[in-house]
Amino acid sequence: MLPWKHAVRALSVLLLTAAATLAPTAASAAPDRAETVAAASSRGWNDFSCKPSAAHPRPVVLVHGTFGNSVDNWLGLAPYLVNRGYCVFSLDYGQLPGVPFFHGLGPVEASAGQLATYVDRVLAATGAPEVDLVGHSQGGMMPRWYLKFLGGADKVNALVGIAPNSHGTTLLGLTRLLPYFPGVEDLISSSTPGLADQVAGSPFVTRLNEGGDTVPGVRYHVIATQYDEVVTPYRSQFLSGPNVTNVLIQDKCALDLSEHVAIGTVDRVTFHEVANALDPARATPTTCLSAIG
Repeated sequence: MLPWKHAVRALSVLLLTAAATLAPTAASAAPDRAETVAAASSRGWNDFSCKPSAAHPRPVVLVHGTFGNSVDNWLGLAPYLVNRGYCVFSLDYGQLPGVPFFHGLGPVEASAGQLATYVDRVLAATGAPEVDLVGHSQGGMMPRWYLKFLGGADKVNALVGIAPNSHGTTLLGLTRLLPYFPGVEDLISSSTPGLADQVAGSPFVTRLNEGGDTVPGVRYHVIATQYDEVVTPYRSQFLSGPNVTNVLIQDKCALDLSEHVAIGTVDRVTFHEVANALDPARATPTTCLSAIG
């Protein structure tokens, strides 16, 4: 490889580390989100008086990704599902002290415990015996710890992962360079353990996938994009095991150019595929025309 390419890659690693460690500073300057949360609730999600209908008997819990939160990650998908008759809920997890806006940065195992508590709250409020989970990025991977180790399999019918970090990420190969920068790995692990947990080959990822990707009694539906620049290689997002459906969104719509963020936040082709995964008995073909449906 040419020397300048080594330099570019090294710089990218340092920028990644700076973004991770400086996020708390930037977050502390973020504006108050109270009005945004209130607006989201007024649009029909996180309404704990909602009772699931016969057509959609399970509430849907949305699980945001790294650096996301319970509102901003779901400004597109949550209303989409509410308008189709679902009771929809979303939680914040993985908070770091003093960081009110960017979440999903705490240890992933601890975040799974927060999800367990939230699911119990949703089930108690709605009276439903099970929920369906829809997660973006880390939010499509972290629930698998809940299902596998925290008893979640008895309370979850389906997990729909949008660009999930199922087997860790190489971040386009950049994580393989971390050993060449002394102290950087330790800095990331101590400052943002949720990021360190998601690196391919991490102790967390290794344990999560020991003995198989899935647990009995839960349906899994993974939606990936070939243009993903965060969870790489993108096919590492796919799961193996019974009751698994793996979908590359470009196989549904070759014109879909969504990358990692867009597929979970604004891509209505993906939203249609999510709706199909939640209600396979009433599924209709996902195509490019789903973007206007």
